[in-house]
Amino acid sequence: MSHSNFVSPDLIRQRFSKAMSDMYRKEVPLYGALMELVEQTNRHVLDSDPQVARQLNNTGEIQRLDMERHGAIRVGTATELATLARLFAVMGMQPVGYYDLTPAGVPVHSTAFRAVHEEALQVSPFRVFTSLLRLELIEDRELRAFAQSILDKRSIFTPMALTLIDRAEAEGGLNEEDAEAFVLQALETFRWHHSATVTAEQYRQLSAQHRLIADVVAFKGPHINHLTPRTLDIDIVQAQMPAHGITPKAVIEGPPRRQCPILLRQTSFKALDEPVAFTDQADSHGSHSARFGEIEQRGAALTPKGRALYDRLLNAARDELKDFPNEANAARYNALMTQHFGEFPDTLDGMRQQELAYFRYGVTEKRLASGERRAMTLDELLSLGYVSAQPLVYEDFLPVSAAGIFQSNLGDAAQAHYGQHSNQHAFEQALGRATLDELALYAETQRRSIEACFEALGLNH
Repeated sequence: MSHSNFVSPDLIRQRFSKAMSDMYRKEVPLYGALMELVEQTNRHVLDSDPQVARQLNNTGEIQRLDMERHGAIRVGTATELATLARLFAVMGMQPVGYYDLTPAGVPVHSTAFRAVHEEALQVSPFRVFTSLLRLELIEDRELRAFAQSILDKRSIFTPMALTLIDRAEAEGGLNEEDAEAFVLQALETFRWHHSATVTAEQYRQLSAQHRLIADVVAFKGPHINHLTPRTLDIDIVQAQMPAHGITPKAVIEGPPRRQCPILLRQTSFKALDEPVAFTDQADSHGSHSARFGEIEQRGAALTPKGRALYDRLLNAARDELKDFPNEANAARYNALMTQHFGEFPDTLDGMRQQELAYFRYGVTEKRLASGERRAMTLDELLSLGYVSAQPLVYEDFLPVSAAGIFQSNLGDAAQAHYGQHSNQHAFEQALGRATLDELALYAETQRRSIEACFEALGLNH
């Protein structure tokens, strides 16, 4: 088959993201209210802050803002994870980063499937935070064996989805008809099912071990448990949520409010309590809560030096708080974060000069005169106005932030202590490949942009 007949993986991802959003809006009505609030907030910011509007236009982010989403799912077996990796590959998504959530009392480890090249991200920045349940952390042997037996019986992919994945791999892509079918079939893996695969008592036992274990094991598939739009001002959204019938969590995860946002800030509303029919019940007499709403504000991607500074300041604030951030200590925690993060430069020039963040460089409209074609450094080109610098958007997740969101939405009873059990090797064995280093991806994007500037200006680099 001619490759010219294939639909771009980026367009398949874009269509899938839209279909997922439409499905989730029907399944979780509050998601619709959340989307309206985010759209109103983003319009307000763009109308009232010309600098933000200008920066988004300069980076091209304005085109992707409304369609930006990230989802999150949890799977139970190595086979499920490896097949998901193949499914996401059809949409041009690769596993980026390794996240160990056991220090937060969550028995999973994770990666983020997303596009990796800046051009692909502009078409669709859709990303899915994907977690694998760590059955070996279930202390009760009988319960662990039971959970394994339930997971071994299920198939979370439709036969047609598996056929289309095989076809895409064998032929190098999907044509229009197959791409359309693929989106519909792949969507079934992420759909919510009211019917559980266990009895009410078995669900209770799994839930007693950890509510997330029940969420993964007790259902036909890894229902999407949240879908997250991107806002330009998360503090406004947090303040406005109650007026829209949404109760936000007490603390926004991530760094404090800044003039120049960094990394990722997240807030959410608590999990829905949804009716469930267990196998020993005729009707939906039981209930399950795991799916929730989340909003994020994305800032600049930080370099290793920037991440080290971020981690140090975050840990200093939390150490001084001497508790997990919650409703009772939210004001003190926010004050401590603002105080400690005063050490982190809050200007783009400051972050760039101290090499704390990654930037994308672009040639301005100012052109070099023939007599100026000499060896020049990047800093000289910036100071003379031939080149501009915009921070690279952070496309990934924070282990502490992700863990906080998990904890706050599964409830205090869901927290457990697993100690430090990081095992990236085991995760990558289950995945069937190595995860990509997100910092290397940002560095490569920055390098490509610098080279493009020198080439466009006709200068040696």
